Amino acid sequence: MLEKPLKAGKMTLKNRVVFPPLTTGYEERDGSVGEKSLNFYRRLAQGGTAYIVVGDVAPVNTASPTPKLFCDAQIPSFKKLADACHEYGAKLAVQIFHPEYDVEGVGALIVKSRALMQAGDKEGSDRTTKEAFAKLHYDMEHFVNEATEKQLSDICTAIADCAKRAEQAGVDAVQIHGDRLVGSLCSKILNKRKDGYGATFENRIRFALEVVRAVKASAPSLTIDYKLPVITPDKDGLRGKGGLEIDEAVKLSQILEKEGVEMFHVAQANHTGNMNDTIPAMGTREYGFAVSLAEAVKKAVTVPVCAVGRIITEETAEAVLASGKCDLVGLGRPLLCDPDFADKAISGRPVRYCMSCNKGCTDNIIGRSFCQCVLNAENGAEYVRSIEPAVNRKKVAVIGAGIAGLEAARVCAVKGHNVTVFEKSYDIGGQINIASVPPRKGEMTRAVLYYRNVLPALGVTVITGRQPSVSQLNDFDEVIVAVGARNSDIKVEGASLPHVVGAWSVLCGSCTLFGKIAVIGGGLVGAETAEFLANQGADVSIIEMTDKIANGESPTVLPEMKADFAEHGVKEFVNCKVIKITEKEVVCENTSDGKIITVPADFVAVAVGAKPEVIDLTGVKANVSYCGDCVKPSDISHAVRSAYDVANAIN
Repeated sequence: MLEKPLKAGKMTLKNRVVFPPLTTGYEERDGSVGEKSLNFYRRLAQGGTAYIVVGDVAPVNTASPTPKLFCDAQIPSFKKLADACHEYGAKLAVQIFHPEYDVEGVGALIVKSRALMQAGDKEGSDRTTKEAFAKLHYDMEHFVNEATEKQLSDICTAIADCAKRAEQAGVDAVQIHGDRLVGSLCSKILNKRKDGYGATFENRIRFALEVVRAVKASAPSLTIDYKLPVITPDKDGLRGKGGLEIDEAVKLSQILEKEGVEMFHVAQANHTGNMNDTIPAMGTREYGFAVSLAEAVKKAVTVPVCAVGRIITEETAEAVLASGKCDLVGLGRPLLCDPDFADKAISGRPVRYCMSCNKGCTDNIIGRSFCQCVLNAENGAEYVRSIEPAVNRKKVAVIGAGIAGLEAARVCAVKGHNVTVFEKSYDIGGQINIASVPPRKGEMTRAVLYYRNVLPALGVTVITGRQPSVSQLNDFDEVIVAVGARNSDIKVEGASLPHVVGAWSVLCGSCTLFGKIAVIGGGLVGAETAEFLANQGADVSIIEMTDKIANGESPTVLPEMKADFAEHGVKEFVNCKVIKITEKEVVCENTSDGKIITVPADFVAVAVGAKPEVIDLTGVKANVSYCGDCVKPSDISHAVRSAYDVANAIN
């Protein structure tokens, strides 16, 4: 099914793979499509994606860091993008949205603030700046009710003008962002208006219909796509605010089809303050969580419907399409991870699967950075980082089959080298095999699955259960060392007692703990070890020197972890320095007030960081290079990117 063409409005899509509207942070400061953004979308098109939607394109000059198409001067950059996508047979859409604040009002206040500052009135400038920031409410529940009918009319006109510019740029479709302002007006949760845009269902959907009609009149050659946000039930009430519950969403879809909407993108409603609702991290929400919503809409309309929401593998995508629940599948994070997903899935080649970790994509966007998938070294640097064929074919040995070693082997093999991987344990994966043990982390094993599939296809030899000898290594031209890191020890009195073990030993299963357990170190490894032990029934305490547990954890995951801590009674001791460990307790000093704290412990798990593993290569004559944690313990992104660069340099 994935490979079958589909007629959608005025477009014919070459297959059923869609890159849905996903904020990337790649656009230029003025919102135009620069080289970084152009290369990203071009790469998706080159990889076989049939329909690409540029998310959050603003029709007004907003301070929001999004793409913008509010003036004719921006048309050429979008035309360049459309042409690049068309070169590979992909169709391009822009998703038009209005930011969730009074753009015009904030802009006027900023201009006034600058004028006051230039006039020497710093106090007045500061006061006006605060007023401007106060208007940036961040939640549509304010602006949706404050906007006048004149403002709504002006916004509708701006959206229509933006659609016209997209048409002039050669874009194929407009996706109306039914979340944000449009969805918030539709919402009976957020919309408290008493005028013609509020109260009844007919009034709440009025603006949505006005926008569709305006776009249809302004850009008649474009296909009209509509993002339909659905508010869903949650264990604590409802998930999402802007949008409609499924019965009203279905009813609206039928009305919109009659108004000229030619395809639907059905998704979870947003505006809850938690990005995890719409882009859930691994283990926090079921796979395909929005497919049933798409199915309900598909039963009610005759135009194509796209489903999104944790559709990870090609087998799942095929099954969803074959079931008739939707006509297209939206693959956001999976296409960041592997832009060749469509071509590989259709041809049967191994796909690099997304782990849903949110580390390099969602977290980066929340942090005002740009998408950079942790497993794809080229993401965010498309055509800048690229694998070129080697000038001379060499024999390359890779020592270590963790993620860094596996990626180094892959890149070398793609370049044309003859590659052998040596791993001293009896399985590949390295630290992934440990990191995947705590609650919700099992999906990390998909990172290793990719290499299990792709390395044999590339002709890489993998030898496990053996360290290579010096004589073996001297048969190679190049040696890449990727032996990783190991659990750091803690240097305090009592650290060598038999009930004190490393957190990695706990997670790999070589140490089984019970009773009262003190975890020393509340970083990511310590927090995850504590959660793992608590879920096994232990009475767990975390001791951390800083003032925060799980510092650096994804903001989409941290609430889940904290809720699990609360449910299992995990105790947190922050600002605590360990003084000594005894047979029955851990003695700490509170660095804030100097008080001594004792934490009862039958066992102690140490998670105070990692240190590079060292390997003796005395006598090895081949050229040796290093990558991953044996250079500097860090994260998966560093392991993958350092391995990619080291391997790519071998020519």
